[in-house]
Amino acid sequence: MRIFVAGATGVVGRLLIPKLVHANHEVTGMTRTAERKAIIEGLGAHAVTGDALDREGIRSLLEDIKPEVVIHQLTSLADRDFVQNTRIRVNGTRNLVDASLQSGVDRMIGQSVAWAYEAGAGPASEEVPLDIVAPAPRRSLLEGIVALEQAVSKVPQHVILRYGLFYGPGTWYAGDGFMAAQVRQQRVAATAGVTSFIHVEDAANAAFLALDWPTCTVNIVDDEPASGMDWLPVYAHALGAPLPVAQTEHEPWERGASNEKARRELGWQPMYPTWRTGLPTSVRSIDGGFGTPDS
Repeated sequence: MRIFVAGATGVVGRLLIPKLVHANHEVTGMTRTAERKAIIEGLGAHAVTGDALDREGIRSLLEDIKPEVVIHQLTSLADRDFVQNTRIRVNGTRNLVDASLQSGVDRMIGQSVAWAYEAGAGPASEEVPLDIVAPAPRRSLLEGIVALEQAVSKVPQHVILRYGLFYGPGTWYAGDGFMAAQVRQQRVAATAGVTSFIHVEDAANAAFLALDWPTCTVNIVDDEPASGMDWLPVYAHALGAPLPVAQTEHEPWERGASNEKARRELGWQPMYPTWRTGLPTSVRSIDGGFGTPDS
């Protein structure tokens, strides 16, 4: 198949492209800067430059490439600019979807998140509503996520992957990442708030397998949602950092997510079923030139 990967130089895109190439797909990867085209070409794909916020540019690009599938892995998180990231989720996704439909694309795989559910007891399934009534500043993040999912849903065949928090090479949780630095400085408190993680290798594998999945929205998280009281001391120990300060307060929406649907209905199995082993391993891994989590 002819596959277009938007966000090809992000932490998921770099792991996804070799899987697609190895499966004999014709892959084109997009990056915002010409300097990063060599990364994509080194992975065996054709590289193009483009900006999802450039509506006409994206339309022209997809009209030339005429992909059969578009895989949306766009983010802008290198500088923790969440306002810009929301712009990409809202405007960039809309531009990418409109260009895809105009070019005859009938299948899209989109990157969403598994931490956007309403408050409640226990890990959230996909049937739990998104937290659209959340107060600021969470509300602005939710508005971007809802806009992204609504746009992707316009493509006749679509898979929306609600990822847990990424860890692994090139992420904030890598040994040289943002979160590692925060934990070493004891700036992150251990709370009862629950998080669901996913290794970036598992995230990329899910995007690859989603080429054959039916239209759906699905959580892609590991098997063990964990409170900060559990995972943060393990992470700090792996970093050689001081034990975190314990704190009783946490957000009611910090509940984690369930991967039961992915396992039962789609046959997906994470290679890293628990952060208990995966997170310490990722701390010790070398970044390998992945750089920042920016796509």
